[in-house]
Amino acid sequence: MWLRCTSKCVFASLSRSYNNVLSRSFNIAAFMPEAAGFEGVSDRAALQEFSLSNSDHFWAAVARHRLTWISPFHTVQDCDLSRGRIKWFEGGKLNVSVNCLDRHVHTCPEKVALIWERDEPGSEVKVTYRSLLDMTCRLGNLLRRRGVKKGDCVTIYMPPCPLAVASMLACARIGAAHNVVFAGFSAEALAERIRDAQSSTVITVNQGVRGGRVIELKKTVDTAVEGCPSVKQVFVAMRTENPVVMTDRDVSMEEEMKLEDAVCEPAAMDSEDVLFLLYTSGSTGKPKGLVHTQAGYLLYALLTHRYVFSYHDGDVFGCVADIGWITGHSYSVYGPLANGGTTVLFESTPVYPNPGRYWEMVQRLRINQFYGAPTAIRLLLKYGDHWVHKYDCSTLKTLGSVGEPINTEAWEWYHRVVGDGRCPVVDTWWQTETGGICIAPRPSDPDAEIVPGMAMRPFFGMKPVLVDGEGKLLTSNNTSGPLCLAQPWPGMARTIHNNHQRFIETYCQPYPGYFFTGDGAHRSEEGYYQITGRLDDVINVSGHRLGTAEIEDVVNHCPAVAESAVIGYSHDVKGQAVYAFVVLKKEVGVPEEDLSQLLKDMVSKSIAKYACPDQIQFVQRLPKTRSGKIMRRVLRKVVEQDLGGLGDLSTLDDPAAVQEICCKKQFYS
Repeated sequence: MWLRCTSKCVFASLSRSYNNVLSRSFNIAAFMPEAAGFEGVSDRAALQEFSLSNSDHFWAAVARHRLTWISPFHTVQDCDLSRGRIKWFEGGKLNVSVNCLDRHVHTCPEKVALIWERDEPGSEVKVTYRSLLDMTCRLGNLLRRRGVKKGDCVTIYMPPCPLAVASMLACARIGAAHNVVFAGFSAEALAERIRDAQSSTVITVNQGVRGGRVIELKKTVDTAVEGCPSVKQVFVAMRTENPVVMTDRDVSMEEEMKLEDAVCEPAAMDSEDVLFLLYTSGSTGKPKGLVHTQAGYLLYALLTHRYVFSYHDGDVFGCVADIGWITGHSYSVYGPLANGGTTVLFESTPVYPNPGRYWEMVQRLRINQFYGAPTAIRLLLKYGDHWVHKYDCSTLKTLGSVGEPINTEAWEWYHRVVGDGRCPVVDTWWQTETGGICIAPRPSDPDAEIVPGMAMRPFFGMKPVLVDGEGKLLTSNNTSGPLCLAQPWPGMARTIHNNHQRFIETYCQPYPGYFFTGDGAHRSEEGYYQITGRLDDVINVSGHRLGTAEIEDVVNHCPAVAESAVIGYSHDVKGQAVYAFVVLKKEVGVPEEDLSQLLKDMVSKSIAKYACPDQIQFVQRLPKTRSGKIMRRVLRKVVEQDLGGLGDLSTLDDPAAVQEICCKKQFYS
């Protein structure tokens, strides 16, 4: 029912004021109403400084203004990064689903909350706030009737769709945590996450549909729960018309929801109660179940959504990330809905049925902010400009990039071709651990410069710092080092599920007193931040530390190159050498030998001779997860000829890509 054919606001005055102020002299109170009570704050620079020097005052004012509370908080923060203690808004009680749904239903019930961009082009489904609340309440009541209690954790294994969002919000409504697992993970990976989360309830669909292909999600769940004795029930919704085998453990979710009442009493949740777990890869290979809590996470998601993307009431926000990742949580679901916005759920792929899919969607849905991954941008760049020019993208106002550093060529194409040279590109840096965007070019003055490929400016309340190998602060500009965050913020993860010691060792102990991000960064002469990549992706060539992203940026700037991946491999003399995998654009009429020399010359010229790749292998495609992340770990194993150590490749979009690279590797060798 809800999956197949699903049927002015709180911030309206703020948005209108903000729109007007951009064309006149700056008015801080119109930009952020809370700032009217901040002494000495009259512009953005002063607001940024106030958010750091008067952190409690800033976050207290924002929390009181932006969230609806059942009981007020008495303590803004109680944090000690050196000990891994993080608490915000203690004493406060609220309900996240009320903040995302009820308060908007009171003022604009028929406003569209979700636009489900189904895999089949042109078959989008629009869901109003009233309908989404109805769906959420019925499912919340069903979960309660079936024994799900406050404090339980429900695992959700679904593609982006309205019922997946309702499942997340229904858990929040009754006080259960949710554990959304990306619906591309294998049964083994799903089972591992179910067991760690100790879930007794799983929610899924009969089948998924992606890129024109049917995916047997229910079968994957069936296999997974065979190894999960904790699972007592599996709720199954119908994405397609095809019946699936149902067991005594399975519940026909939509049929049961029809029997439930459309009113569900929301649980009063403490600010620091768990909202969700989200698993992310760790350096040990064992996924980490990062824990996010109620008030602080929601506040940070809604604030970054509004100000980084200049989201205004009436806009259509198009984040194409899957809900199985933190980007989907913060910028497809919680941030937009808490702001009373209209958000797109994208079920398909960027090239189905053709490489114009994103831009046709922008035209049809009249999307105003588009938020995607550099990998997809590089892929579409390869197909040429005409797929963009075929459609009217004039509704776009802001373009966003997320997931990894975006190379200069992709950034410029995104800005020039997709944004027609008029849309700011916000290259955002953040992590699952941070809960929301930490560094981005916006918010800033409308005419403030944006440097291609740089995250640039910290968000309100964020204090990034660079440190040296001994943990001492690097205070000068034009310097590089490990990136840490010097002050706590409301959206940060609180712990790793069932392993707080690992949380402390990973994030708090490497540089005591700071939150260690695991990333390296460069601070420019102007004080802007550029992310250079994961520190475990750093290559040490003859004592020189090289970020893989830095080399890839140069290689990708070659007109013949679509994308690349650089890794380090053992070298008898240098310690490590550089190995580059390169995907060429279609119909490149230059011999590979000549291109190889050209790329080496470019790297030598742009960075240094010691950065020059020792080996360049041209491949048809790179091994990626279904979210578009390049699996450099797999490439490293291939280069090291450790094929037995490749591990589980089921999370790759197409495992055959690895075999192709292995075969060609033998040819190059």
